[in-house]
Amino acid sequence: MQLRAAPHGALRGDVRVPGDKSISHRALMLAGLAVGESRIEGLLEGADVMATAEALRGLGVTLERRGPGLWRALGCGVAGLAEPATVLDLGNAGTGVRLLMGILAGHGFTSFLTGDASLRRRPMRRITEPLQAMGAEVLARSGGRLPLALTGRVDLVPITYRSPVASAQIKSAVLLAGLHAPGRTTVIEPLASRDHSERMLAAMGAKVTSAATADGWTVEIEGEPELRPQHFVVPADPSSAAFPLVAALVAGDSAVTIEGISVNPLRTGLLTTLREMGGDLRLANQREAAGEPVADLLVKGSALRAVDVPAERAPAMIDEYPILAVAAAFARGTTRMRGLGELRVKESDRLALMAQGLAACGVEVAIEGDDLLVTGPVGATLPATIDAQHDHRIAMSFLVLGGLGAAPVTVEGAETILTSFPGFAELMNGIGAAILEVSP
Repeated sequence: MQLRAAPHGALRGDVRVPGDKSISHRALMLAGLAVGESRIEGLLEGADVMATAEALRGLGVTLERRGPGLWRALGCGVAGLAEPATVLDLGNAGTGVRLLMGILAGHGFTSFLTGDASLRRRPMRRITEPLQAMGAEVLARSGGRLPLALTGRVDLVPITYRSPVASAQIKSAVLLAGLHAPGRTTVIEPLASRDHSERMLAAMGAKVTSAATADGWTVEIEGEPELRPQHFVVPADPSSAAFPLVAALVAGDSAVTIEGISVNPLRTGLLTTLREMGGDLRLANQREAAGEPVADLLVKGSALRAVDVPAERAPAMIDEYPILAVAAAFARGTTRMRGLGELRVKESDRLALMAQGLAACGVEVAIEGDDLLVTGPVGATLPATIDAQHDHRIAMSFLVLGGLGAAPVTVEGAETILTSFPGFAELMNGIGAAILEVSP
């Protein structure tokens, strides 16, 4: 699918973006490990989360869709999943496959896992190594890549694992494996990554503690709990909200309200950065939903200026750097985004793709080591065609740029947007954008 974004004027309106992808994956998985019936409200029904749902069905979890975003789950209990009869295909769901490996490590059978071409290229060794240290067996392609076979065991060994990077996926996989190990499993990160797993597990009755220590950010979980079923309320995804947010900030006299987004402090790095750039952002109707802080975000068009984004902020905004780079193209001065090595191993090499795409659109851009430098404000942008390379955030970022610049931008492979943001073009057009499907 090709989508083309043409230049537009000010954006106006109230919108609600789809449910948070990270929380949606976890809600399905943890409901599957609970004893009894859980309800999920606001579930993201994008391709990634649906791949996780289908994998859980293959493992014996009963999942029923009761309406848009409304789901019912009958859990099997910790260590209660059934051996799958076929290969578990997680599509493009990196979060889905990595967290599921943590769960499967505590089951005494062999599972075969695969994904699409993009997911099969992504590194899995950072997940498989701690799981192997706990007693699971893994047979994988070079680099620990998919497809792979994982044989779990019912008597996993609790470990203390020092993660080389701040990654919620690594941390969550080890903690989920730790559910199946007697005693205490500990993960130490250099910086705190998003904490949805810890919040949700604690609400279900698991004993989870986290604190800053001399070694870094330390999270501990006590194994073999009985998890209580829950009514999960999934807030709107701040990573998806980033696209109408940046579009409204840059597009002249815009005024947009984005309703009900998660404002978990470990997910608000983009908001902090855009405020430093001069963005007019305000939170209203702040509240809590299922243990997560939630608010409405009021956005007004603003004159942005360049900033230096510190590397330690990356865990709180790792998925938002592509759209931040678009904002930087329209800010005055050179914005330096530091320490983005992790972007090289996402759905694509996002660091290289953003630099190439911005240059094609006429933006001054450079990569220095793991830093991305973007100089603005760009003059008249150039018409360009961008190959998203199966990366939904790259696709949406350049569609936003096409609306904000002086020339249209065409994105090839835009169907990948369905993994996280079904209805993206319709939502953007509803507030004044101009995104149309075009024939290749």
